Amino acid sequence: MLRAVIFDFNGLIVDDEQLHYDLFAEQLATQGVVLTEPLYTDRYLGYDDRGCFTVALADHGKPCDDALLQTLIDRKARRYLDSAADSLRFFPGLTHAVDRLSQYGLAMAVCSGALREEVQLGLRLAGISDRFLGVVAAEDTAACKPDPEGYLKALQLLRDRIPGLEADQVTAVEDSLAGIQAAKAAGLHVVAIPNSYPFDTLMSASPSAVVPNLEAFADWVTERSGVTGT
Repeated sequence: MLRAVIFDFNGLIVDDEQLHYDLFAEQLATQGVVLTEPLYTDRYLGYDDRGCFTVALADHGKPCDDALLQTLIDRKARRYLDSAADSLRFFPGLTHAVDRLSQYGLAMAVCSGALREEVQLGLRLAGISDRFLGVVAAEDTAACKPDPEGYLKALQLLRDRIPGLEADQVTAVEDSLAGIQAAKAAGLHVVAIPNSYPFDTLMSASPSAVVPNLEAFADWVTERSGVTGT
């Protein structure tokens, strides 16, 4: 029986992948790297900011020390917060799905490669901050997805509030291949939503299911939680 849900953030709660692409491209251009949308989707979409800048610069043979890397991360973070505060969009059905899961007694957390301030801003603007027991963000991990570190920390966060919680009583909801791999490696169920990748591509990563949207995800969870969806 499922007892808890861990949400990804970018591309799942907030519809901001285009904004992230634009800001990555903007900052990488200062280092002479041209980032295209197909390259971003195919190669860098699953990385957090640190991972994306590190791998993209290495791929293009550009030097990057710790100081430069932090500068790029900080510049992008400032630009994101300035833009998101006025224009952040959320996926349809988000509030209703989260409210349903909360109503049925399912504990919820966020596991994201985004910076904590970005996640907190999004949850606050969506009006759902109080539904989540906590957030594991980029600052909390040494390795980004597909490494399971973030999901293992989110699982422990939930266990601190729900003694005896087992990994197989938790499902993650993801939109990326790296996220699916990370959740599976942490021993969780994982349901994918085709917001960033097509259905067949997500299926190739062998999630527990692929569903069309957040409302369908809430149905999937409640059917496996001993409650009946509305």
